[in-house]
Amino acid sequence: MFWRSLLAFAMIFLSAAVASAQDKLTLALGQRGNWDTAIAPLGEQAGIFKTHGLALDILWTQGAGESQQAVLSGSVDIGLAGTIAALAAFAKGAPVRIIAAEATGGADYWYVRADSTIKSLADIGGKTIAYSTNGASTHTLVLAFMAKTGAAAKPVATGGPSATFTQVMSGQIDVGWSAPPFGLEAAAENKIRIIARAGDVEAGRDQTIRSLITTAPKLAEKPDVFRRFIAAYRETIDWMYAGDAAIAPYAAFAGVTPAIARRTRDEFFPKAMLWPDKISGLDGLMQDGVKFKYLAAPLTAAQLSEAIQIPGAN
Repeated sequence: MFWRSLLAFAMIFLSAAVASAQDKLTLALGQRGNWDTAIAPLGEQAGIFKTHGLALDILWTQGAGESQQAVLSGSVDIGLAGTIAALAAFAKGAPVRIIAAEATGGADYWYVRADSTIKSLADIGGKTIAYSTNGASTHTLVLAFMAKTGAAAKPVATGGPSATFTQVMSGQIDVGWSAPPFGLEAAAENKIRIIARAGDVEAGRDQTIRSLITTAPKLAEKPDVFRRFIAAYRETIDWMYAGDAAIAPYAAFAGVTPAIARRTRDEFFPKAMLWPDKISGLDGLMQDGVKFKYLAAPLTAAQLSEAIQIPGAN
């Protein structure tokens, strides 16, 4: 009895020691269910972050604009942000630090009801067109669509894909936005027609449109924790593309079939799109930032070096 009690005590002690060894990070991520925003939760579920001594607490928002505000308010450690919006906040004096590229190029798409008279972006003049939240990459992409076509559409923040879909199908919004896997079944059933994709403009092809951010004080306070986070993040991406081990947990997470989950990854999210080590297309990001009035002027090389600090980047 004594040895059994001693063993039980030892197990409790060891469990407490392991738990205390885990550094906790709180994340604010936009659009629950997207393949790219699932990296952290899938890695947490697979135990990858735990092997790096990390425990994640993940909060979900309606878009990168909301996530960025959560970071700036100090309520979370890491958040998803539209890259231009993050750099704009830095330019205005906010202590924003970009610690990873989240998406270079985009899989987002814009659609209309099947019975809509809108056939392409050329027809959106005077029509309402959706984006998620102010400052999100979808906002920047809508502005880029309008600049490309010269069409004076009416951008409207509609939140996530599900809420947006409801507004489109009820006739409140003319052009909705979404990202795979949401909407793929509706498109296959001819309920909606896709009229534009992120890749139709340069910002959706060659630029890092979304990033992960923190604040300078947090990064300075625990640099090793952030280094381990990005290492685990890279390891999770490798695991998600090494085979099909991530397909079933992602399908359950997103509420889709394994076939849709695999299609989402293989057709819409090449691994290079998610690799965190480089913010690509900075010249274009600066030009768009000024064009769309996020920035008064392009950031200098010194400012960009201060704003972008990716731990362990090659």
